[in-house]
Amino acid sequence: MVRKTPFVNGDYYHVFNRGVNRRNIFLNTSDYKRFLDTIKHYSFSNHDLKFSRYLKISYDKQIEYFNNLENKLINIVAFVLMPNHFHFILRQTEENGISNFLRLFQNSYTKYFNTKHKRTGHLLQGQFKAVLVDNDSYLLHLSRYIHLNPLTSFIVKSISDLEVYPWSSYPSYLNQNTQFSSLVDTKIVSNQFDKAEDYRSFVNDRSEYQQDLDLLKHLLLE
Repeated sequence: MVRKTPFVNGDYYHVFNRGVNRRNIFLNTSDYKRFLDTIKHYSFSNHDLKFSRYLKISYDKQIEYFNNLENKLINIVAFVLMPNHFHFILRQTEENGISNFLRLFQNSYTKYFNTKHKRTGHLLQGQFKAVLVDNDSYLLHLSRYIHLNPLTSFIVKSISDLEVYPWSSYPSYLNQNTQFSSLVDTKIVSNQFDKAEDYRSFVNDRSEYQQDLDLLKHLLLE
């Protein structure tokens, strides 16, 4: 299927998909970690190993391999993984970068998931969705929407729990060093705040966020 609006290098997009028939696509911690490791691998354009093969080489060879990867298909600005879906804000950096990135990591993760959980067939619901993020205000509110997803979906119980939710870029925005912090380029959003505490306050502003939901309701997957 050809997209009506092609992806443009340098532009930002809200990209999301969910499990077929709304099924869960993450069943345990290992699945979440595998997903994030897979997107790290396929965010580069000059890789010459499938991720499944990369995992079979020695640790020293893995370090050497990643040290030689330079060219990125995309930059990940923000993300959140939920039990049955995911959200990204992506900036395309190479021609067809977003399409190639999604194709490669979704195929790889589906093969892993089906093998591990003894199932067959599609895991994700058709072609991923993508919406152009065409101004800074939209980008800010979208980052908050993405980071609040675990709370609004009742995966976590409180605002403070978001700060330790491991499958989101939110901890990286608060300058917490996590094993997946290197995945995220926070500058385009965080540079619009004087300090991390200001972004935390922005995310915690529940009343304003409820207004933003009206703007973003056409994007909701739940």
